[in-house]
Amino acid sequence: MANFDIQHIKNVVLVGHTGSGKTTLIESMLFDAGSITRRGSIIDKNTVGDYTEIEHEKQKTLFSKLINTKWKDYKINLLDTPGFDDFAGEIIGAMRVADCGLMLLNATMGVEVGTDIIWEYTDQYKLPMLLAVNHLDNEKADFDKTVRQAKAHFGNNVVVVQYPVNQGEKFDTIIDVLNMVCYKYPAEGGKPEKIAIPDSERERANTLHQELIETIAGNDETLMERFFEKGELNEDEMKLGLHHSLIKHEIFPIFCVSAKSNMGCGRIMSFIDNVCPSAYEMPKQKTIDDKEIQCSEKERTSIFIYKTLSEPHVGDLSFFKVLSGKIKVGDELTNENTGQVERINQLFEVEGNKKTSVNELVAGDIGATLKLKDTHINNTLHEKGFPIEIIPIDFPHPNLTIAVEGTKKGEEEKLSMALHQLVEEDPTIKVEVSPELKQTLIHCHGELHLSVIKWKLENAFKLSVEFKTPRIPYRETIRKSAETIYRHKKQSGGAGQFAEVSMKIEPWYEGIEEPTGYSIRGKEEIDLPWGGKLVYYNCIVGGAIDARFHPSILKGIMDKMQQGPLTGSYVRDVRVIVFDGKMHSVDSNDMAFKTAGMMAFKENFHNADPLLLEPFHHLKVHAPEELTGSIMSNMQTHRAVVEGMDSEGHFTVITGHIPYAESHKFSSDLRSLTQGRARFEMEFSHYEPVPFEMQKNLVEHFKDEDEVE
Repeated sequence: MANFDIQHIKNVVLVGHTGSGKTTLIESMLFDAGSITRRGSIIDKNTVGDYTEIEHEKQKTLFSKLINTKWKDYKINLLDTPGFDDFAGEIIGAMRVADCGLMLLNATMGVEVGTDIIWEYTDQYKLPMLLAVNHLDNEKADFDKTVRQAKAHFGNNVVVVQYPVNQGEKFDTIIDVLNMVCYKYPAEGGKPEKIAIPDSERERANTLHQELIETIAGNDETLMERFFEKGELNEDEMKLGLHHSLIKHEIFPIFCVSAKSNMGCGRIMSFIDNVCPSAYEMPKQKTIDDKEIQCSEKERTSIFIYKTLSEPHVGDLSFFKVLSGKIKVGDELTNENTGQVERINQLFEVEGNKKTSVNELVAGDIGATLKLKDTHINNTLHEKGFPIEIIPIDFPHPNLTIAVEGTKKGEEEKLSMALHQLVEEDPTIKVEVSPELKQTLIHCHGELHLSVIKWKLENAFKLSVEFKTPRIPYRETIRKSAETIYRHKKQSGGAGQFAEVSMKIEPWYEGIEEPTGYSIRGKEEIDLPWGGKLVYYNCIVGGAIDARFHPSILKGIMDKMQQGPLTGSYVRDVRVIVFDGKMHSVDSNDMAFKTAGMMAFKENFHNADPLLLEPFHHLKVHAPEELTGSIMSNMQTHRAVVEGMDSEGHFTVITGHIPYAESHKFSSDLRSLTQGRARFEMEFSHYEPVPFEMQKNLVEHFKDEDEVE
């Protein structure tokens, strides 16, 4: 492909709810542009965008793709994205490097929940956005309803540029009210015939043309003055006004398309190259220290990594946007995040899974390179002596956790490496090796996201894995005081062991008074790594236990607190008073007093009205208003407490608290109950007592497991 300067490169991300037709539209765009000679289809598994085996299997876009083409002296980088919120990281990453978005709306479904969710991201990035109503050749298509919903959801600056004349199975005609022409398409789609607007449509076309002019003029003072002077704006003035309003995220023009029949696609491409902004016209990128980066070929070179991918027989690909300057084969750039100097040995323009080698890419362009040593998503690379770091992508937090383990012995290291690679490619996945739960946990964004992770582990990495419900990080504490005398005595040939400890334990809470009736010789307050406190008092008088043995007693107590007496969970918020004891001049040692301290604590704990605590998470559910009643009813079946309900955009937001033990089932129920039209966020809030019967069952289960072991 020929070299393009900064003014002739457009970066467009295609977004929309699953099934809206993004991948199919890209096929028609590439066909009209001459990049491909035959349009592929998702059913035939031969599209440029969906080329991975798992996408063929599921017949859905699961990963963002970079697909470049040429259109009338412009290079257009198209970024295809998934339509599921489970893959928000892929969507956000592509949006971060795009300079314009194309939101597809399904004419049979209107504005769907995935569309609303994605619109939040467009607002976050203030991304210029075109809207295209697709599937107009479906018998259930309803363009006017879709437009009304778009205006209701995205604001009155949603404005019609095109409308269909004969939507439905015989759809073949579009009226464009920007240039006031009628497009009549042949049965096979492609290039339309331009004809005069029929008399039967003249009144509607004039009305929409006037609305478009007024919307454009209303967002530009200069054009408003011209409109008042002339009562009209010409086509060039309207395009200029749309261009400026798109950059400011103020006007959202609606187009018509049938991606499947290839009708309306070329007009959108022409609008992209004529009206949509290039990178250099957009607000300047900012660094973490609030400096601006000039998107210019004349500046020092810097690039931003937005995606990484490991491809079989190819290696590790890093996808990037050139922020400034030019990147050339042979350049050595410094990674501001790692300090690593990276040599650029290859540069590629990318068209799905096809890569074309190039010698350089200029500011504003998007491309890929191979085999960088220590470079990851969100890293900034720059010329030596030109240190900058761009503000990183803020990826959403996971809301689903599952435990994973290999089913074959000896594959632990292979599984660990595979999980590391998954995290490298998808930063919305978090992997945690939990010493507390003795499990490897995967934190991700939903069941579909999880199914893709499992597919990759089993097919790409050839691992046999099993997913399990994660154990719950319970906490143990006490509600009353108890005291005991514990003697540890062992004599079995050779040196013996002897230690006696008199110990009292009590619940600890903030502001508790110091214990009375004891002579306090020492006090240690320990902030426990898992939350809460242990407060240890040395109240020994008369040398009954030598001071050198107190660290061993404390060590024994801490060991038991790390594997609590009830369920093996961490113990918190306890104070311990050691007030008496005995020792032997020969048989007393550190091990004896550690054991005595541990056993005295355990015995006391069982007598101190022990209590099991479970983690509660703050829950925030975004859902359509008509589903809130069903969702709140379901929340109560999961022991959740509903705290409030409010509006946020076009969602009803339900807030509350839910036991972590119920969150996995709630996630499945919510998706089933709402057909994926709701989403939720969770974060740890606090601990609460486990219900009595539940505690009893958990304690019995732990005893049974302990006996088996």
